[in-house]
Amino acid sequence: MDKELLQGARNAVRVCMKVESADRVFILTDKETMGIAQALKDEARAVGAETLCVSLEEFGPRPVTLLPDGLAKRLTLFIPTVTFYAATIKENELGLRSGLINLVLGKLGARHGHMPGISAQIMREGMRADYYKVNELTMRVYESVRQAKTIHVTSADGTDFTAHFDGKFNWLPEGGLYHKPRSFGNLPEGEVLTCPASVEGVFTARVLGDYFSAKYGVLAHTLTLEIGDTQVKNVRGDQEYIAAELNAYLDSAENGRRIGEFAIGTNIGIQALCGNMLQDEKIPGVHIATGDPLGFLTGADWSSKVHVDAVNPRCTIKVDGKPLMKEGHYLI
Repeated sequence: MDKELLQGARNAVRVCMKVESADRVFILTDKETMGIAQALKDEARAVGAETLCVSLEEFGPRPVTLLPDGLAKRLTLFIPTVTFYAATIKENELGLRSGLINLVLGKLGARHGHMPGISAQIMREGMRADYYKVNELTMRVYESVRQAKTIHVTSADGTDFTAHFDGKFNWLPEGGLYHKPRSFGNLPEGEVLTCPASVEGVFTARVLGDYFSAKYGVLAHTLTLEIGDTQVKNVRGDQEYIAAELNAYLDSAENGRRIGEFAIGTNIGIQALCGNMLQDEKIPGVHIATGDPLGFLTGADWSSKVHVDAVNPRCTIKVDGKPLMKEGHYLI
């Protein structure tokens, strides 16, 4: 492993999760991501923490659509204080990841670093950011938006939509420092998110989440999501086969077309899109997601079996008419 990847692992373990010698660290990984899991394990052991690394393939072939009972039992018996999910993303595995998070944050009360789709490139890039600076900016953005009524987002490539907020759902500042029990975030981190009350307009996506990220990377041409009544009415674009595939996937689950997340990226250490949503959604800009609204965080009272993010980093954002960002650059 190269030095920069190891620095990313050290940042994840010692800074983001603040692992110490008294901690018990459980790492769930897969064969494709075992090298990164080993780097996390080595860093945790270096500070004196007891560690256990388990591969998803031990519990059956992929995709693993729900949290296996055997895995839940193994987690529970280990009594972790810190957990990592560091594995590739497979189609229809949202139930697995949701079940894991619910167990870890609920019954076990651990702090959790969620890294679905983590790659060596991300370990060298987004995971090497200065998370004290990322957290500071995240909190400033949070204070700017947490009482917002409307946020208007535009971009030179066609994004033009308005999101409305009624105060019913939580805004979450996720700056990358998870030092308290039951704290949780995706790593690399840096975003402020909520579930919007309503959304109307057009959003142009440069990267898609879920399994689309690994399959297509940075899109050669933007996809346009036409949004009305908080639903994606249609997806269109020059890459018609991707638009058709996304339309079909959103139709595959209840609430699959409903906008469940509005978020603003705050990781100023990320300079360009890499094609992996785990990192790209944290780049300064806007991302929205159709499907599941992350109700265990936002407080939304509905759910979906899909959650597909879409990101555009070159946005201009106005919060209740006040400028927050211009073409991807913060004004605060």
